Amino acid sequence: MSDPLDLTIAEARDALRAKKISAVELTDAYIKAVEAARPLNCYITETAEQARARAEASDKRIADGKAGAMEGIPLGIKDLFCTEGVLTTAGSHILDGFKPPYESTVTRNLFDAGAVMLGKLNLDEFAMGSANLTSHYGPVKNPWKRRDDDKDLVPGGSSGGSAAAVAARACLAATGTDTGGSIRQPAAFTGITGLKPTYGRCSRWGIVAFASSLDQAGPMTRTVRDAAIMLGAMAGFDPKDSTSVDRPVPDYEAALTGDIKGLKVGVPKEYRVDGMPASIDRLWQQGIDWLKQQGAEIVDVSLPHTKYALPAYYIVAPAEASSNLARYDGVRYGLRVEGESLNELYENTRGEGFGEEVKRRVLIGTYVLSAGYYDAYYLKAQKVRSRIAEDFRKAYEQVDVLLTPATPSAAFGIDEEPSDPVQMYLNDVFTVPANLAGLPGISVPAGMDDQGLPLGLQILGRAFDEETVLRAAHALESAAGFTGRPQFRAG
Repeated sequence: MSDPLDLTIAEARDALRAKKISAVELTDAYIKAVEAARPLNCYITETAEQARARAEASDKRIADGKAGAMEGIPLGIKDLFCTEGVLTTAGSHILDGFKPPYESTVTRNLFDAGAVMLGKLNLDEFAMGSANLTSHYGPVKNPWKRRDDDKDLVPGGSSGGSAAAVAARACLAATGTDTGGSIRQPAAFTGITGLKPTYGRCSRWGIVAFASSLDQAGPMTRTVRDAAIMLGAMAGFDPKDSTSVDRPVPDYEAALTGDIKGLKVGVPKEYRVDGMPASIDRLWQQGIDWLKQQGAEIVDVSLPHTKYALPAYYIVAPAEASSNLARYDGVRYGLRVEGESLNELYENTRGEGFGEEVKRRVLIGTYVLSAGYYDAYYLKAQKVRSRIAEDFRKAYEQVDVLLTPATPSAAFGIDEEPSDPVQMYLNDVFTVPANLAGLPGISVPAGMDDQGLPLGLQILGRAFDEETVLRAAHALESAAGFTGRPQFRAG
């Protein structure tokens, strides 16, 4: 058999059930890969002993004919998902030592389906960032490098640890969360597939909250088929989450028919932004041509309020973050920095526990929610959000999916971080609108820029129509035939 680290989820599933490899053998290969990938700083916590125990249990279930949909598949878990008895940090100093007494619904679903956890993956602190530079545990390095340049690059954020680990073969797949593009943008930067489901498709219970009306968990994988398989195991109604939607989970893998004849694909003119590299514009046109050649109908559409999406997002998200992060006070769990009074304890703990980007967003959020500014900022942003959602609804009266670039650039250097935070926020310009509207989107690796770095194309769809999104993405993936590999490989 070929190198087990080269197997996709679908291939590993078939090999495990055919007894061509055992779950323990596959897991041991990945445990070594996790150790080899330490220079990338993908993992905050490694759980090798727990992984072997889960793999042994998987082998027994396979032998008994009781294999689950993710049986024996070694995963990395973004360290935003609470994992029972295992350190959960959200990439922040303020959660030092926090070992939850409960399991998030998404990880519980995956483990019930037989998945094996290799460890907890690094991320921007509280998922606030677009480059994985804000983690208390240090930046994650992208396994890709520019041609003839040894400079370390960012993997994107906030799910940068997840993206880098999947790309470097330090896990077979990983969980991510997407608040404004934090699955799709790092997937594009690292040459993997990243799927953000519809808001409410996957439970948020047990996921450390950033912005509650925007956060959504999703799979980060090597192929579209793998994303379909993994989403099927992650998704489902959860009565513990008031935003979880009670509707059946389809067989997403069955949706990958390979046939997109007659599919109407919208191309929104507002996604052509000033200063976008020619390589991304060329790839977008190539993606249009690929889908057209397979029988899709290309339709020009307009999303007129797109230009207001980023300003609206950076009011709504910090406002919700300022509320969610008020629970970190040094009293109940995590870091505690004593003071002479209760207020001083709060101030000391938050002052030492939160990083600069988290403090910035909490301050912005508190400001826009304050008396005298609520109507001028937060309420207006919510009205803009409604207009953006309405733009999408009108577009989907004409088309089935939208095709756009995933990012406005390829990965940039760790030492090339813009000094102006607003410049960093522009990384999410193509991904944020779908979060504001609660819609599903997927980034598929489709080509390279002029310096040999991966670029992604994005498919956006109607709410709860992940099947069509996956079908279109699968067609795009087949046409692109992306085979690029990063320079760093764990195995």
